[in-house]
Amino acid sequence: MEAVPKRSAGLLLYRTAGGPLEILIVHPGGPLWARREEGAWSLPKGEVEDGDDRATAAREFQEELGSPPPEGDWIDLGDVTQSGGKRVHAFALEGDLDAGSVVSGTFEMQWPPRSGLRQRFPEIDRAKWVSPEEAGRLLIRAQMAFVERLTTHLSAARGR
Repeated sequence: MEAVPKRSAGLLLYRTAGGPLEILIVHPGGPLWARREEGAWSLPKGEVEDGDDRATAAREFQEELGSPPPEGDWIDLGDVTQSGGKRVHAFALEGDLDAGSVVSGTFEMQWPPRSGLRQRFPEIDRAKWVSPEEAGRLLIRAQMAFVERLTTHLSAARGR
């Protein structure tokens, strides 16, 4: 029997404030990601447990960044499939957040491997605002489609 790929949902926060577009991305915490930069960053996201992608995106934003998503109109950015087979559904929302003040939830894992020791690590170890160009270098490759879809959506909205 073939394993069903995991499904995640997340929220891509963006801001323009009269200037260039910036998006908020997060770096995963824990020892497995500690030395990886390019292609390691993500939007705040998590596994869908209850079948509600939007509720999952809001919950994971809160858990990973320590504050609820801002009020506003959610933009559905659709799905992508990452190289490992995980399907990610994303939404975008305009807002602002102090990336330096995020307080992430934690997870527990055995570390070092096969040691029998369990340690706690933050879900994310940092967040930052980046341009779409910098996102192209830092984001997990498949997630760059969300930035492209957001850029297209905002261009179309300005052209109306």
